[in-house]
This record gives sequence, structure tokens and C-alpha cells, in this order.
Amino acid sequence: MSPAQTFGPVQMLVLEFDQTRFDGTILPELERLKEQGVIRVIDLLFVAKPEGGELEVVQRSDLSQEQAMDFGALVGALVGLGTGSVETVRAGAAELEDGHVFDETEVWYLADAIPEGSSAAVVLIEHRWAIPLRDKIADAGGIALADAWIHPADLIAIGAAASAPDTVGSAA
Repeated sequence: MSPAQTFGPVQMLVLEFDQTRFDGTILPELERLKEQGVIRVIDLLFVAKPEGGELEVVQRSDLSQEQAMDFGALVGALVGLGTGSVETVRAGAAELEDGHVFDETEVWYLADAIPEGSSAAVVLIEHRWAIPLRDKIADAGGIALADAWIHPADLIAIGAAASAPDTVGSAA
């Protein structure tokens, strides 16, 4: 099995919160989904910027150092496909040697982007549930021609537009 087959689809979420203190429901939910094999957190960077206080930074990953390096090598291989460079694969693995995709650059970017009294998070979530489905599709000779996440708000907008009275060609 190639390293690409051991990882499921990865989604990046960038979130902003209008607070810096939480009730403790988000991390347990991530843990529950992880325990059920639904997701795996590749990297999570959380930055809180309290009013007049010091920046608070939390970073977390469900990957071991070896898994992080495998993921980095996979990304390096994908990025290096155009060049065929083995160095790109090694550089990708070395980049994730500390177990994190996000570094100080992202910390300061988030800190600059959010107002005091708020917080932000960037998280890479691997969708583990999709691996068996992806494998069955491949075994059947199928390939993905396209994929996209559709937000419910987009569907609501489409429905609203479809139900609006047709004004084209009507007399004024």
C-alpha cells in the first residue's frame, strides 16, 4: 500500500470565534470522532487573543512523529510530481519532523488577523471514513473526476433563487 493510500481526504478548516474562553465541548467532540475512526487531526493550531492579554497558542496533532513524516513525504511527493525530485519528498518529510504542519508563521498570521477578545483555529482534518469507500471505487475501476464540499447555505441560496418568481420577460 502506497503512503497515499494510507491517508484519507484532508480538509482544511479556518475558524474564527468571538471569544477566547470555551465550555470544553469542541476538543471532546474531536476526540469522539477520532475514537470512532471518522477523522484524524493532522494538525490543529489554536490562537487566542484576550483583551490586553498575552497571546495563547495551542497546537495538537493525532499523528505520531513517524506518521507526520510519512504525511510530509506524501505532500512532498505530490508537490514534486512535476519535477520528479526525490529531494522534494525528503524535504516534505523533514518539514513535518516536529509533527506539525503549522509553524510560527501561521501563529503570527492568525494573531494579526483576529481582533482582541477573539480566537482562531486552523485545522487539517483527515476523513478516515472515506478510505474504504475510496478503495472500493478504485477496485471497481472508478476515478474521481471532481469533488467539492457544498455548504448548506449554498443549497439554501440555490433553493431561494429557484423559487423566486421569474421576472425575465414580464411586463412592467
